[in-house]
Amino acid sequence: MLIDEPLPFIKDFINQLDDSINGPESRQHLSITQKAWLAFCLMGILITNSICLAKFERASFGSYPRTALSWMFKHAKIPWEKLLTASVRLILKKYGILEGMLVIDDSDKKRSQSAKKIYQVHKFYDQWWLH
Repeated sequence: MLIDEPLPFIKDFINQLDDSINGPESRQHLSITQKAWLAFCLMGILITNSICLAKFERASFGSYPRTALSWMFKHAKIPWEKLLTASVRLILKKYGILEGMLVIDDSDKKRSQSAKKIYQVHKFYDQWWLH
């Protein structure tokens, strides 16, 4: 398997995330399965250079089916909001970034063109000048 064992820096990052989420005011933490799943996804991103569950499945030689990976995204009780803020804080702290602006933008991605029966479903206009 290509993605069987996570690299040490990924294990450390996941443990630091869990420590950040499980702060003094919170009782939430990541389970062993959730930690393993997050580590697998990070390894998949590192190895395949994409965020695609089908590619992760192929990189694991079918050991982790994409349906099981997808199930974790949809049904696992992962505190996603805390996970995002904790991971951003860890990265900013690690690299000593004290100020700046974080922008998440996917407006350059083409939208689905496979739905033929809905008029202009593939057209996407980002009206940034209206904001």
